Amino acid sequence: MFILGIVVFAFGLLVSIAWHELGHLSTAKLFGIRVPQYMVGFGPTIWSRRKGETEYGVKAVPFGGYIRMIGMFPPGPDGRLEARSTSPWRGMIEDARSAAFEEVKEGDETRLFYTRKPWKRVIVMFAGPFMNLILAVGLFFTVLMGFGIQQQTTSVASVSPCVIAQSENRDTCKKSDPPSPAAAAGLERDDRIVAFGGVRTDDWNKLSDLIRVSAGKDVAIVVDRKGQEVTLHAKIATNRVAKKDSGGAYVQGQYVEAGFLGFSSATGVVKQDFGQSVTWMGDRVGDAVDSLAALPSKVPALWNAAFGDGPREPDSPMGIVGAARVGGEIATLDIPASQQLAMFVMLLGGFNLSLFLFNMLPLLPLDGGHIAGALWESLRRSAAKVMRRPDPGPFDVAKLMPVAYVVAGVFVCFTLLVLIADVVNPVRIS
Repeated sequence: MFILGIVVFAFGLLVSIAWHELGHLSTAKLFGIRVPQYMVGFGPTIWSRRKGETEYGVKAVPFGGYIRMIGMFPPGPDGRLEARSTSPWRGMIEDARSAAFEEVKEGDETRLFYTRKPWKRVIVMFAGPFMNLILAVGLFFTVLMGFGIQQQTTSVASVSPCVIAQSENRDTCKKSDPPSPAAAAGLERDDRIVAFGGVRTDDWNKLSDLIRVSAGKDVAIVVDRKGQEVTLHAKIATNRVAKKDSGGAYVQGQYVEAGFLGFSSATGVVKQDFGQSVTWMGDRVGDAVDSLAALPSKVPALWNAAFGDGPREPDSPMGIVGAARVGGEIATLDIPASQQLAMFVMLLGGFNLSLFLFNMLPLLPLDGGHIAGALWESLRRSAAKVMRRPDPGPFDVAKLMPVAYVVAGVFVCFTLLVLIADVVNPVRIS
């Protein structure tokens, strides 16, 4: 089952990559750019087939993909490919320019990528990441509205016999601890709270907020007990409880004085409506952006987890190998098959969201770097037109290739570090 989980994830990965490159391919062909190759994967070609002017294929290493477009970089200032320079930085630029023109054939003069208007080039480069975003949204909606997600409910899992400050980190009562309001009111396990203080709700976060702002008040609590509604009365205590952020999540290590009833809520699989799904996805996008911005700060802990005796944090950066291992673990969990499938879909949704955000970074060789180059060209051409200056021509993205090589080197090093950590000290879900 572990191997099956890895295979399922690998298949989903291939589909995600192919879907990304399809965005680039379809828009490039729409704007008349010649695309000689569309490949899923890297390394040796396993299978390929030529249809029209494009070769379609699958390669051995399923860690990425690409399409080759003719004329990614413009020629030099003299209109020709420049001679090889002895400068290493200039050499990188000229090598990139030579590679961009090596497949130019007679008749391709009007089908080069750099000759397209900036807005068309932006669309071509944005289309790939955008396809990942579409797929992520579709996968998330499938889980949220079709399967449901694990969340706290208004049902009672257990009742606390006494009032204990959560910051004390204990679960046994002392003689000095007063009885909890829930126990005094007669709240029982498996009761489902349907109304609190006259407000009917089936949402845990709303119920929790109502309890927290009711410290010192006598409140009527309506519960569904074995199909019958029963009204209980409790005087809400004041206690030191975990602080909640704006999204309703508990903030680790931070506490506040608030109302306390004294029960643990049960968790269950709850389907979300459209509005809840949109809110949930908005929160996840915000979390993903924050995680991307925090990547550099996580490198020391990741290094210690890979080469030292440090723990692997649950929110540690994880690569494809780590995600595949998580896919394998999902297949071995002792949960209903429907929830295993939902977790797989959610994992692939998160992967596609990460692909979108990562590729939108304005750095070469990522798609965002080419988008930034096209936008800069549009800006300086518009400025020249307003100031009645000569058209500066296309922006030579090839001049940024030395920076692109440095960025690529950093990415490679980071990827290797994550790979080692995923092998020797992986993130686990159970």
